[in-house]
Amino acid sequence: MPGQSLFDKIWDAHVIADLGSGTSLLHIDRHIMHDLGGGRGLRRLSELGHKLRNPELIFATPDHAISTEPGRTSETTPLSSGYMKVLREETKKHGVRLFELGEDGQGIVHVVGPEMGISLPGVTLVCGDSHTCTHGAVGAMAWGIGSSELVHVLATQTMVQAKPKRMRVSFSGRMHDWVRSKDLILYLIGRLGAAAGSGSAVEYAGPAIRALSMEARLSLCNLSIEMGARFGMIAPDDTTFEYLAGRPFAPEGRMWDRAVSHWRTLPSDPDAVFDREESIEVDAIAPQITWGTSPQDVIAVDGIIPDPASAANPSRRHEMELAQRYMGIEPGRPIAGTPVDRVFIGSCTNSRIEDLRDAAAVARGRQVAKNVTAWVVPGSYIVKCQGEAEGLDAVFRAAGFEWREPGCSQCVAANGDVVPPGQRCVSTSNRNFAGRQGPGSRTHLASPAMAAAAAVAGAITDIRQLA
Repeated sequence: MPGQSLFDKIWDAHVIADLGSGTSLLHIDRHIMHDLGGGRGLRRLSELGHKLRNPELIFATPDHAISTEPGRTSETTPLSSGYMKVLREETKKHGVRLFELGEDGQGIVHVVGPEMGISLPGVTLVCGDSHTCTHGAVGAMAWGIGSSELVHVLATQTMVQAKPKRMRVSFSGRMHDWVRSKDLILYLIGRLGAAAGSGSAVEYAGPAIRALSMEARLSLCNLSIEMGARFGMIAPDDTTFEYLAGRPFAPEGRMWDRAVSHWRTLPSDPDAVFDREESIEVDAIAPQITWGTSPQDVIAVDGIIPDPASAANPSRRHEMELAQRYMGIEPGRPIAGTPVDRVFIGSCTNSRIEDLRDAAAVARGRQVAKNVTAWVVPGSYIVKCQGEAEGLDAVFRAAGFEWREPGCSQCVAANGDVVPPGQRCVSTSNRNFAGRQGPGSRTHLASPAMAAAAAVAGAITDIRQLA
């Protein structure tokens, strides 16, 4: 009998009942809620006459609706005021831990989960947000859920789930200067397509993955959903354990030793069998930039905007034509040199301290171009404080960037932070869908260093030439 994958081991450990046809009832170890759905979910639970099953396993933080305007409060916008009122009332009523504005734990759910030690190897973790796959970087089985599933988890601490196929992507080689994990995952999506991971739990493996920092792994796993995969995972190792040690909700003392001993058993067995295997050589990967309205519309920054006529599939050809028309770009031209209006450095993909250090290294001693509005939005209160302690905020401000408060901000445009119609934004977020950053906005996805380079150059720029 073949060995088990990382995913199989965690799945099997959480099965409460086999429901047949590949479906199981699973125990949920952690549930993180944000301001858009958390308060409403708890209120709906009461309306249905249910009690909260395990309040000690539920955590809440404002991120989606809250403004990131400097000096903001929960009352800065009518939207945030309403959502925060409900979230505060319901978490207090049900005994749920709420991380308030201005305290450790407040920030984007997928930044604070690992940062606070809520996300741990081997746990099952859910959140009402599709990018919950981010937490898989610590070796967790984490996925996004809908509003009805959210209430089910609140009431039962369980969830019905169909077991997906297993896919492994192995990365080997050594990354070149200014190539980051964001470039690896964008390259992968561009190569395999936005549906390549559909119906699968994807494990990222290989020496190039093991060489990544924990924060880089989180960025990579974040975009698993953009490849169609609900789950993106990396086996826990010493890098994981060093990152988690001492976090507020991580085990302590002898329990930590016992936990690490167990976590070391989680990596996929040498003879584990996957339904699909892919291999990527990172030596060939350059800094990436998207050109269209899907993360799969991506090329190297020194590349040429593709011609839709080159697509063999008529449907794909039509998609490319529509995307280029929306984005206001022409095939056959270099993507570098395309003027930009905005730069957004933030989101659950790239708002951690390493991301901000990368962007600050580019911004230091330079000035944001006159035609560009550039924002830096830390992913959490902890990241904001650390950035200020290191003087990163001063670097950004001196260069002409705006230093904002923690939150989702321009990634989702549900909080008043929007890109105006027709404006072009280089963004470190995860989705470049039409209107994602605001109606009529045009989004190019890139790494923090590439975004900072665009801000100071006033156009999409090859970071390798600027640096």
